[in-house]
This record gives sequence, C-alpha cells and structure tokens, in this order.
Amino acid sequence: QVQLVESGGGLVQAGGSLRLSCAASGRSFSSYAMGWFRQAPGKEREFVTSISWSGGATYYADSVKGRYTISRDNAKTTVSLKMNSLRPEDSAVYYCSADGPFPRIWGRGTQVTVSS
Repeated sequence: QVQLVESGGGLVQAGGSLRLSCAASGRSFSSYAMGWFRQAPGKEREFVTSISWSGGATYYADSVKGRYTISRDNAKTTVSLKMNSLRPEDSAVYYCSADGPFPRIWGRGTQVTVSS
C-alpha cells in the first residue's frame, strides 16, 4: 500500500515562495500519477496540479498556472511542488495524492499560510 507524507509547509509573506515535498513509500511509485490538492477553511478540496507517471505531462489549475511547478523524482519516490508569487488566497492545507489501480490515496496534508 502506498503511503504519502507531505512536508515543507509554513508561513510566508505574499509574493514569497515555498517548496512542498511528498515522500511516497510502497512499491511501483513510478507507475502512479501524482498530484496536489488544497483545502481552505470552509471550502471544498480543490485540484491544484498533477504529473504523469513519467513526469512527461503536467496539469495545473488556472489559479496557479505560471506560479506553481510540479516535479517528481522516481528514483527518490518524491514529488515536489514549487510555489512562487504566493497570494493570501493560496492559504490552505495542501494534500499530496497518488492515482493508480486503486482508490486515490491522500497524505495527511501540510499547512500553507500566506500573510498579506
């Protein structure tokens, strides 16, 4: 079974940057698509970005396009999310996800807070 652990969240001023990491354990990591979602208080969890198993295809929500970059290292079984030009509305709990021949797996999340 795949397990995901996020790290790298924190408090940053508007305009700043953060890098989130997701460490995956379990077999066949390189065959899974990976993604990031976020959930702000009182709001539904929303898609942020995803990356194909090979890293050859990436997808972004319009709200983060041009500011966020997702990448993966299959040898290290990690996925990273570089977030630039952060805005207060980016504040949320960010969740790593894995998609394969099983129901979507979630990490426990990491808090990102952007102050104005």
